[in-house]
Amino acid sequence: MVSTAALGDATTQLISGLNPDECVRVQDALDYAAVAYGERACSSGQNAFEFSLGVAGTLAYLRSDVETRIAGLLFELAIVEPPLVETLERLFGAEVASLVRGVQQLIRLRDLTVGHQAVWRGKNAAQQAVAQVETLRKMLLAMATDMRVVLIRLASCVTTLRYFADAKRFDDLTRDYGREVMDLYAPLANRLGIWQLKWELEDLAFRFLEPDTYKRIAKMLEEKRMSREGFVATSIERLQRELQAAGIKAEVSGRPKHIYSIYNKMRGKELDFSALYDVRAFRVIVADAKTCYTVLSLVHNIWTPIPSEFDDYIARPKPNGYQSLHTVVTAEDGRPLEVQVRTQEMHNFAEYGVAAHWRYKEEGGSNFKGQKYDEKIAWLRQLLAWKTDVTDVVAAEEDQKEWVEKLKATTLDDRIFVLTPQARVLELPVGATPIDFAYHLHSEVGHRCRGAKIDGTMVPLNTPLANGQTCEIITAKGPAGSQGPSRDWLSPGYTVSSRTRSKIRAWFHAMELAETLAQGRTLVEQSLRREGKTAVNLEALAHKLGFAKVDDLFVAVGKEKFSLRHVEAALHETVEAPPPDDAAVVNKSRASSVEQGAKSGVLVVGTEGLMTMLAKCCKPAPPDPIVGFVTRGKGVSIHRLTCKNFAEMRSKAPERVIQTEWGRGVSETVYPVDIFILALDRQGLLRDISDAFLREKINVIGVNTQTTKGQARMVFTAEIGATAQLQKALSGIAEVAGVQEARRA
Repeated sequence: MVSTAALGDATTQLISGLNPDECVRVQDALDYAAVAYGERACSSGQNAFEFSLGVAGTLAYLRSDVETRIAGLLFELAIVEPPLVETLERLFGAEVASLVRGVQQLIRLRDLTVGHQAVWRGKNAAQQAVAQVETLRKMLLAMATDMRVVLIRLASCVTTLRYFADAKRFDDLTRDYGREVMDLYAPLANRLGIWQLKWELEDLAFRFLEPDTYKRIAKMLEEKRMSREGFVATSIERLQRELQAAGIKAEVSGRPKHIYSIYNKMRGKELDFSALYDVRAFRVIVADAKTCYTVLSLVHNIWTPIPSEFDDYIARPKPNGYQSLHTVVTAEDGRPLEVQVRTQEMHNFAEYGVAAHWRYKEEGGSNFKGQKYDEKIAWLRQLLAWKTDVTDVVAAEEDQKEWVEKLKATTLDDRIFVLTPQARVLELPVGATPIDFAYHLHSEVGHRCRGAKIDGTMVPLNTPLANGQTCEIITAKGPAGSQGPSRDWLSPGYTVSSRTRSKIRAWFHAMELAETLAQGRTLVEQSLRREGKTAVNLEALAHKLGFAKVDDLFVAVGKEKFSLRHVEAALHETVEAPPPDDAAVVNKSRASSVEQGAKSGVLVVGTEGLMTMLAKCCKPAPPDPIVGFVTRGKGVSIHRLTCKNFAEMRSKAPERVIQTEWGRGVSETVYPVDIFILALDRQGLLRDISDAFLREKINVIGVNTQTTKGQARMVFTAEIGATAQLQKALSGIAEVAGVQEARRA
């Protein structure tokens, strides 16, 4: 049981900063809690009343409002005995009861997810795990529509960790709890800007996750404490003299060190303990932002600044609103010293984050200040909906693409978070149904969906899901592709996600295409049997009729867009079809071509003997302006100066660009180039274009043609000695009947 003296100290702390009426309310809640808790214990083993005092005391330290403090005192009662929530509402008001219910929800979420996480496999396992933790954080915030609920939960986490530390417990329970706090709650405290809680949560959690490392850093800090404190005190004294001489009023103090942040910097920057700048640090608090920069200038005059270690978070605040000037300077003895400069308002926000705004709400009521408070909270919720932590770089670039796509839904109010039976959390749009949930899991699960259970109860498939629910999909049996969705699912009310509807439509489109293909195949085969031509080559027949593939022929017949009479007419043609025109114009590459190893005639400026090769993406030829790019293992690749691929490579590695030019070379050398031609399709088109190349004595070594809707798109690969020869050929090709465009590709 809590001693009378301890209880008196706790009461003083709990009512700090409150008006007389609020003090009475807190005292009433304290008296009620002392009796109601009795000898009950929390799941951690701590006395429930002691635990609630610790939570409420932390909330009072953060200067939270009276309702938050009372809810911090009483929410554990609702955990151990849920029916008491109604009693709490009657005794202490609807607002307190709402906060208690919110904490209940978060505790329920913890019970559902912790210890039941899916084991991710494959090459993207790390990214998937990080994304899942991120979704859990967002779910916490979405379920807690009032930010004070999250604040209470953070205070309860730090209280439990303090109890474990005082009891010197190191077991599976403390390690698992430390991991949960490090993954979920410390990042949330960071996002809310509540650094006091963030640092303590991280340090305590780290103590249970890495006890040996924690002790080693703590020991090093203690060993250097006297030297460090003496150095900082001397530096503070000197700065205070300079500030006084300059007529600047400022509060200068040493800054406490946090073991986990030291560990992170040692690990991330591969630094030795002695090389850490901010182990020796102090903070300067002044009246306004203008004075911050004046103090910064003064600090840089006294000591030598390290340029790479300066950050201006006043001009460019952090995403969670943090503002301050950070600089690292070198003292006379060569030792580094970190200095932070900020205003009192910036300091309050840095210490208490979003918690500091409840005072403004209290002061403002329904006036302008109150509105500004609500706007700030709304902005924070938008930010928290999508912004990733700096520590989440494990997710790499693949994950970042997903975040960019989600910027369209930047408010948590537009999203819900639903759990699978394996406690995996899925993020869905508001109003999503079990069908949306199934397709979000996997397209095949969606196609096979036949029923759903929400929290263990069977529900219709058009039932809207809510935050925190567990959804289980019942699927049909059978081989892949044998089951499909219902057309009713495209009706209003069954789905809200455009992604879901597009997947359903794609399935029906694929099914209709398959049916059309099968029908067309049957009709063509029947026609072949009637004509006695069952042994005919179907691919050749399709090409003869102007189709790229035989399936295209079947689809056209199945859709009744192509008559079977044309098929029968083609079968009755006795004359052997001539070889395709493109086969007639294609020749072997000449021996003088760079394709066959002839010298390219490219000179690398300032260097001799480097191996060069002409890039296949742009196929340069004299006298094209050219440039070189040093490759790994293949010498210098030569590109046209206008090549898009080269532009991209230059932006990524400008140091590998090298100047090149055409030399005299060998007059007989020819270079492959690509020529694009767009023309109206007709009989003899390829022959006429081939004649134009022949007139200019240009050798064609490759051709690719595509015909759609009466238009032919052709790409010729030709060998030329210079671009002047190519221009003459293009002029001749442009005069060919039906040619609409002829240019170098």
